[in-house]
Amino acid sequence: MPPLPGTDALTDDAARMLDRPGRRLLGLCGPPAAGKSVLARALVDGINLRLGTDTAAYLPLDGFHLSNRQLERLGLADRKGSPPSFDVHGYVALLRRVGGVPPPEHDVYAPDYDRALHEPVAARHVIRPGVRLVVTEGNYLGLDAAGWREAAALLDGLWYLDAPDDLREQRLEERHRGNGSSAERTRSRIADNDRPNGELVKSARSRSHRIISAGSHTIG
Repeated sequence: MPPLPGTDALTDDAARMLDRPGRRLLGLCGPPAAGKSVLARALVDGINLRLGTDTAAYLPLDGFHLSNRQLERLGLADRKGSPPSFDVHGYVALLRRVGGVPPPEHDVYAPDYDRALHEPVAARHVIRPGVRLVVTEGNYLGLDAAGWREAAALLDGLWYLDAPDDLREQRLEERHRGNGSSAERTRSRIADNDRPNGELVKSARSRSHRIISAGSHTIG
């Protein structure tokens, strides 16, 4: 994948976090479909290109989605992607593990979310012992609520990625339709779940250390 326009300066800023010894944790938050995972991967790739393989690693919050079975048990099947649909305490535990001082002297594995399976999958990502920057991203890292506050407190930096609502909803529509949802189901999911989730995330943007504006030509 070619470098994303507008990410070189952000990679510079992420690299400056490594001026001090030790491992750093950088969090990216923002509303659904703002481009967080794309930016996170671009930062990891950019750091590794500049400073060497396995200098940076990726740890997505989406790996801590509850399984569909657990969502059904909790009555959250239609609220997948909302704060209670994540194992936030498991996420905090993994952040503490990878951000320990000193960091672990062994590989640490992190889960991911598989959009084809519509389920979380274990151990898709690895954080090697020599990693100095872990980039983690998720909607709710700035949320002022139990579990999420503990996650934010473990981060050395928290950047908020913003994008126009119409652009995000276009991306969400493409995502849901690409995953097999009907047009009616897609409209319902955006109106009843994605949109309120996005408004909740936006209400917490002031808790971030930096706001990054992303237009369609910048972060996709």
